[in-house]
Amino acid sequence: MNNTHRDEYVKLGLNIAYYRKLKNLSQMQLAEKIDISRTHMSRIENCDCAVSLDVIFDISKTLDIPVHKFFEFR
Repeated sequence: MNNTHRDEYVKLGLNIAYYRKLKNLSQMQLAEKIDISRTHMSRIENCDCAVSLDVIFDISKTLDIPVHKFFEFR
């Protein structure tokens, strides 16, 4: 992950966690639905790794949240 975009990754992870919690899903439940490990899910939400667009699209589809909502940084 490029440190130049660290703030954006932090906000992205926070948004993913926010929408996951709105759907009453644990990290483990979401991870299982999109076929990644719970550890990877945790690392995405905690800005501990870069995340692929494929995974973002899978999260979006599973949570039924438009992708652009993950990138609305407040």
